[in-house]
Amino acid sequence: MERYLIEVPHEATEASCNNAVRIFLQTGSHFLRQADWGCHDGEHKAWLIVEVENKDQARQIVPSFFRNDTRIIKLHTFTREEMENIEHYHSV
Repeated sequence: MERYLIEVPHEATEASCNNAVRIFLQTGSHFLRQADWGCHDGEHKAWLIVEVENKDQARQIVPSFFRNDTRIIKLHTFTREEMENIEHYHSV
């Protein structure tokens, strides 16, 4: 399994916030009920970290209404060795 950060934006209006939360709750998904929201700080997005097989599975967690605007980011925790030799793992 891989870990993915899912970022789901919505418009910065009260109606959009209410709608986004309502849609997440109505799915019944335990993933979506665990979302973190930035609305109270002016960042109108929800974030989830999930463990699934691939990006496509991560995208399928998101309600279809939001999928086109959703960002899926594969997460990786560097080992100490990777951190000490980062120039071998990443070239800019």
